[in-house]
Formats: sequence, structure tokens, C-alpha cells
Amino acid sequence: MPEKRAGDRMAMVPVAKKARGDMVIVGNRSRAVVEAAPARSSNMEAPIMLLSGHKSEIYTGKFHPSGNWLASAGMERLIYLWNVYGECENVSIMSGHTGPILQLSFSEDGETIFTASTDKTVGVFDTMTGTRIKRMKGHTGMVNTVAVARDDRPFIVSGGDDCHVRVWDRRQRQAVHNLNSDFQVTAVSFNVDAQQVISGGIDNDLKIWDLRKNEVVTKAAGHMDTVTGMSLSPDGNHVLTNAMDNTARIWDIRPFCTGERCVKVFKGHSHNFEKNLLHCAWSPDGAMVSAGSSDRNVYVWEVHSRKLLYKLPGHLGSVNDVDFHKIEPILLSVSSDKQIYLGEFEA
Repeated sequence: MPEKRAGDRMAMVPVAKKARGDMVIVGNRSRAVVEAAPARSSNMEAPIMLLSGHKSEIYTGKFHPSGNWLASAGMERLIYLWNVYGECENVSIMSGHTGPILQLSFSEDGETIFTASTDKTVGVFDTMTGTRIKRMKGHTGMVNTVAVARDDRPFIVSGGDDCHVRVWDRRQRQAVHNLNSDFQVTAVSFNVDAQQVISGGIDNDLKIWDLRKNEVVTKAAGHMDTVTGMSLSPDGNHVLTNAMDNTARIWDIRPFCTGERCVKVFKGHSHNFEKNLLHCAWSPDGAMVSAGSSDRNVYVWEVHSRKLLYKLPGHLGSVNDVDFHKIEPILLSVSSDKQIYLGEFEA
């Protein structure tokens, strides 16, 4: 490798260069020693952490509600639990599925992990012991997506290639609601009080189901291709969707909304021939949204202005899932390159 040009020796006046992170003395009265680097915004060991250990594509990743751990899963059929702080060690590996895991979600208290798998089941795992508690059977095709109700309600919703949306009570074995969507379902979410379910699939439309009637009460059009990911906003009034038409959209899901349901459209990211289910996420304060992309970058937009704030490189494959830390300004991304990145951003 050619040596770097010795710029200082050729300069008319010698320049005292300092490497990033060098300790320098500030010329104040106390002669305080400070680090010559941008101010840190998180308690991670470094501004960017790379987590390696998966042996195949990673499809899903989420922070634990406490922010101390994260879980990831994918083609390997295993769930990996990692530390967020320190050296980000892998602390446990959970098994129980016979097919790839396409999405996972923590319960609100963080004690349980719910998984959607191609083995046609929804898995229920104990976070701390790593054991499978339950396997929810009922789907007759691959389960593509799973989401958990808020406020410690005991409900889980799943959607699959059998064209059904199923609502489960974790205290029971069988589904308590079975909704026929006519088309394969690829993304689901509850509304804020778990009285309604929002679903998206290969028919491109958003459907809002009333669980008291077991029927669609609202259908919203806008996407021009399959919806691949969905996330409920922190205030519960909107959902964010990612789709194969290379847009992310925010939808007003309030019951008495009048006018257009689609209120924001974000562009820049992409989907490709791999047809992966690329997910999306809100920041905890609702001010930013992020989406996975097949072009190997992580995209972050400001909600109010729709301005692209960050386009983050690093991955060598499709970015399949993203998540915001619940407490600190840290962004998680998982990819088909078998790697996980944690990166801090400006608070």
C-alpha cells in the first residue's frame, strides 16, 4: 500500500496535526485535558458497534424495552440475544423453530419474545431463560409478521401466506380472532387500544379491522406494490409502512379521520429483486422514522419536514430491519450480510 504523502514536511510552515481522538491540552487556566473528538451522545463503548456471530442472513432485530439488550433472528432459525453496552457480547441463543424467523417482537415488559416463522407458527420465548414457552399453531402457510399489543394487554397479532390475520391471547392456545384478508398478509399492527388491527399485504392496500365486528371498517389505498413493514407511532394515531414501490408512508388510523388517510410520503430507499420484507421504525419521540433498504443503506427522515436526515452506509447486503433505542439516540440495523450495526446519532 503506498505511503501517505508527508504533507507536514512539504508545508512552508509546519502544521501540528492531531489524530482524531488524541488528548490535547486546552489553554485555559486549569489546563484541563479533554478529548479532541465530537461529543458522544450515548453510553455505548464506541459511536459505532459491529456485532458479528450470525452465520446467515438476518431478517429482524429489535431493542429490548430496557435498552440493555437486543434480539436478532433470521435464516438460521435461531434467536440471538446481545448486550447493547460494553463489547456487545452475545449472551444467549434460543432455538425452537424449524424454519427461518421473519420477524420478532418483544412484549412491553421485555420478558417475552414473539416470533413469526416460515414453519407456520408463532413462537413464544422467555427472554431471560431462552426457553420456548409456547408455539401458537393455526396458520396454514408461512407466518410473515407478528406484533404485540401495548399497555401490557395479552394480545398478539400475526399475518401469513394463508391470507389470514390471527389475533392470539397469550393465555390461550388457539387464536381468538381469525380474519380472512383474501391476499397474503406481510405486515400487521394493533392500534393503540388493541380494538383494531391494521394489515398490509400483496394487494398494496392498508386494511383496518374492527375486532368487535371481525370485519374491515376502512381500506386505504396509496402504495403501488406490496407492503413489507409496518410500525405504530408512539402516540398511537398513525402507522408507518414500508413497501416495494420504494416509498415509506405515514397513515392516519384514527377512527373518525376525514379526508386522505396517507399524510406523509418518504422516498430515497429502495427494494430489489430479492423481495425481502424490509421493515421500518419510529423514534421514541415520533420526530424521526427509519426504513430498511436493499441498496445497503439505512435511511432516516425527519417526520415534520420529510427531510432525509441520514443515509448511513456500512452494510454489504440488504438492510432488512431497523429499530430505535428507547432511551438513547442509538439506531439498530440488521442485514443480509449477517451483520448488526449499532450507531449513535445526534440527540
